Amino acid sequence: MPPLTAEERAFRFVQFEFPWALGPADGRYVVREAAADPASHVLVLATLGAPERRRLRDRRGRPAAPEPAPAPVTTARATVIDADPASRTDAERWVATAGTPEVEAALTVVVRAVRAQRVAGGDPALRDPSLRQALVVRVGFGAGEQVAEGRWSAARELAPHADRRRRGTGLRPQERMAALLGGHARALACEELVLRARADLDAGQLREAALQLHAALETALAELSASSPDAVRRLSALGKRAPALAELAEQARSGALSAEAREPIEQTLQQLEAALRARIASNP
Repeated sequence: MPPLTAEERAFRFVQFEFPWALGPADGRYVVREAAADPASHVLVLATLGAPERRRLRDRRGRPAAPEPAPAPVTTARATVIDADPASRTDAERWVATAGTPEVEAALTVVVRAVRAQRVAGGDPALRDPSLRQALVVRVGFGAGEQVAEGRWSAARELAPHADRRRRGTGLRPQERMAALLGGHARALACEELVLRARADLDAGQLREAALQLHAALETALAELSASSPDAVRRLSALGKRAPALAELAEQARSGALSAEAREPIEQTLQQLEAALRARIASNP
């Protein structure tokens, strides 16, 4: 098949908008797995509707109105452009059929950029974006420079994303939050570690997920030992997974994990999440 001419090339993209500044500076970023690899994507970041920031004239601040108007919100736009051009016909077909798998794959590129900025800037407050937090998700295509400038030949806006990974906890979240704030319930350290492991795994960060999950499991085995019979039973099964998980964590410390590591990490994480749900259901 002859190579595509400049007029025939169509660059596919997934675009997100989030109601906060992601962290990295606006601009275009070439994305590669390694320096010697060809580019996989071009990431274009732009800040929209940023409020003007004025320095206060004195340290005392200024009076606040009794019913102040809401402060303007910064919106960030992230466009993930496939570096491999397609024909216009293939691009049109892709836009018509693209859905959650394509969007989730593109989001990992955005998360990678945020994590890179978090590490480079030493700013732990930068948070990973998720599909559930996106204001808008679009898929489309256009000429290379056209897409990089925020325009396109054709695009489709996807329906708001339903968080299919949300897991029940035995109580409605609002009820448990009130119980935690009111001192009627106690959050465990392993619960936070499990959430971090889930975020790492969903972002495709296997090394970080293995390390977080190893810490979460060891902490859970200690914290849940006096929990409900169901949770203890589940922990007994998890304890049998501990040696294999420890080996994965050791491999993660030494270097990258293979794609095959995802399945045992996912299975162990799901079992640990189930044990926590059992604990909460019996003793919020």
